This record gives sequence, C-alpha cells and structure tokens, in this order.
Amino acid sequence: MVKIISPVTQRQVEAEQIDFEAKAEPWSTYELSDGTTLKVRVILTGVLRIEGEYDQSGNPIYVVSSQTVIQANAPKKIRGTPTGGAMPPTRPSGGGPEVR
Repeated sequence: MVKIISPVTQRQVEAEQIDFEAKAEPWSTYELSDGTTLKVRVILTGVLRIEGEYDQSGNPIYVVSSQTVIQANAPKKIRGTPTGGAMPPTRPSGGGPEVR
C-alpha cells in the first residue's frame, strides 16, 4: 500500500499498486489541416487502486500513470531547420510485436 492524494476527495488515502499486462497499445493517427500526419500513443506505466473510493457505478477508483508518445510527419514545404536541443528525427521503432 502507498499513500496518495485522492483525485476525488483531495484527502490522503491508501492505494494499492495493481499489476497489469498490455493487451494492445495502438497508435491513433490524425491528419492535420497543414498536411501533417500525427501519430499518438499512450503507454500505461502504472496503476493504483484507491482503497474505499468508488465511482457512481460502484467501480473502484483507479489512478494511472502514463507516457504519451508523439510522432509527426510534416510535409517538406513546412519543415524547417531543427531547433537547438531538439532530438534528431527518428523512424518509429516497432518496439516489439504489436499485441492484438
């Protein structure tokens, strides 16, 4: 058990760390009005279940930690010189087989 501040009651409460397994982590793909293709992926990094707090349907309240990964592929006409400190362009790594 760990102590956290509840997002519901704003009080310090106990929460249990819950193990999980990713069943799928698909990319969401968006076409922007400037012609850029934006790919977004949310990766769950942790799950806590708050003890004694429930939603309106009686389900336990969960607090999740996640990381958002964004890949942009802009048309050449709007690309510029990389800004200082920016990471070099990369190809998306598969990160392993996609789970379906």
